Amino acid sequence: MRVNGLHRWWPAAVAVVPLAFLAVFFVLPVGGMLARGLHPDGHWALGEAVAVFGRPRERRVVLFTLGIATLGTAVTTLLGLPVAYALYRLRIPGAGVLRALVATPFVLPTVVVGVAFRTLLVSSGPLGFLGLDGTWIAIALALVFFNLSVVVRTVGSAWAGLDARPQEAAAALGAGPVRVFATVTLPALAPTILSAVTIVFLFCATAFGVVLTMGGLRYSTIETEIYQQTTDVFDLRTAAVLSIAQFVVVILLLVVVERARAGVRHQSARAGVGQRRHPTRRDLPVLASTAAVVVFLVLPLASLVVRSLHADGGWSLENYRRLGTTGDGGALLVPVGDAIASSWRIAVDATLLSVVLGLAVAITVAYRPNGRSGGRRRRRLAVLDAVFMLPLGISAVTVGFGFIVTLNRPPLDLRDSQILIPIAQALVALPLVVRTVAPALAAIDDRQRQAAASLGAGRLQVVRTVDLPVVWRPLLAATGFAFAVSLGEFGATSFLARPAHPTLPVVIYQLIGHPGGDNFGMALAASVLLALMTAAVMAAVESLRVGSVGRF
Repeated sequence: MRVNGLHRWWPAAVAVVPLAFLAVFFVLPVGGMLARGLHPDGHWALGEAVAVFGRPRERRVVLFTLGIATLGTAVTTLLGLPVAYALYRLRIPGAGVLRALVATPFVLPTVVVGVAFRTLLVSSGPLGFLGLDGTWIAIALALVFFNLSVVVRTVGSAWAGLDARPQEAAAALGAGPVRVFATVTLPALAPTILSAVTIVFLFCATAFGVVLTMGGLRYSTIETEIYQQTTDVFDLRTAAVLSIAQFVVVILLLVVVERARAGVRHQSARAGVGQRRHPTRRDLPVLASTAAVVVFLVLPLASLVVRSLHADGGWSLENYRRLGTTGDGGALLVPVGDAIASSWRIAVDATLLSVVLGLAVAITVAYRPNGRSGGRRRRRLAVLDAVFMLPLGISAVTVGFGFIVTLNRPPLDLRDSQILIPIAQALVALPLVVRTVAPALAAIDDRQRQAAASLGAGRLQVVRTVDLPVVWRPLLAATGFAFAVSLGEFGATSFLARPAHPTLPVVIYQLIGHPGGDNFGMALAASVLLALMTAAVMAAVESLRVGSVGRF
């Protein structure tokens, strides 16, 4: 974005507040957590830290994390590509509803995803005969379920804008559909696919709620190991070392993402306007695989809903009526209804915070400097963009515990303050807001602003007449996206929520951890309500038809 007459330093000025926020509520807590483990009692303990990786348990955790993330990413990509093609290149009935359905798992609380898969795979569930409950295959399936929308939305949006003429030319020269895809379509989509694959691997490797709910003590990833070492064993050194290993991997992956995104921008500059067409017989394999994926996405959710409507041996709404209580044996300190109210209040605060900060970051990273120093300044902005993506990959557990160990003394003694929860959730939602709004701002032709200014429009009038008509839909979509993500955030909130003021995901996890069929039934009913809330928000977001939503 370029505006005549603005000083060269205005992007940095706009970014000051978000950078200060990131420094205080991300860099400081993460740094404090690491220092607590690597520099205990005022001296460095690097040798002991390195020795952590020599332990059999930690080696097993690292290998399992890499293996499950690789498998989950491969399956997600293979299943997601046909769906992306079907939903973004073909004219099929209900495509909008299907896109919303595909997007919903990504904003579902990970605890809900874990509960839904367990109701499906337990011995009494519809697929219990497969014997997958409590296995690594079940965890991999849940990761695929959760991340499919990343591939579908990211690749699908790029596919929708792909110029069809090179493919038509190849087909006219005698190339079959497979050869056209391999020689024309796939190379054009390669940067976008690489970006999506990297992000999915990142999310699989840092999955928390799904692995904690489904893996128990048998299967542990780096993320859940950090949690268990911190809360159960209180071995901060091991937790810190694992956090550092995770941090290094995240940095490397973000570099790959940024390079891939540079390729995407290059492709976008050359792309035409893709035309959707009606399906033909040759599209039957794609449509069949899309239908199978839709069934795969619906099954866990349907199982969750059906099981929530069963109580005392028959169909009943009893599980929902019990949400007004504190559970069997006093499992909770407050009724679930109070937790729902807390979740909404916190999500509203977190959304406002993330949107305001995210808009400032988006304005900054969408700026396109020119002139002699333009290249150097663009590289700085790319680095700044990557910095604001860091909360996507850093353990939310690390951030949550970092809040407790660093923000506990003046001038920032916030350990007993509920404000830390919306701040933590805003950190999670911030990168998503930036990725939704920044592409829309960057796509505005600067000549429109110059024309408006030459006709006498002031800066505010230029923003109102040129920028606002383009950016209001992405901004509204980003608001809904951030709200849905905040409603379901569990990693950091599990550390920060007070027993008297829990959020809905925390209450669900507490109910699962307490024995008794009544408590488990309440957890199912609460999970359904939370899923319905996030699905409704995502349906509203989908109705805005903003292609950059969910693209990373």
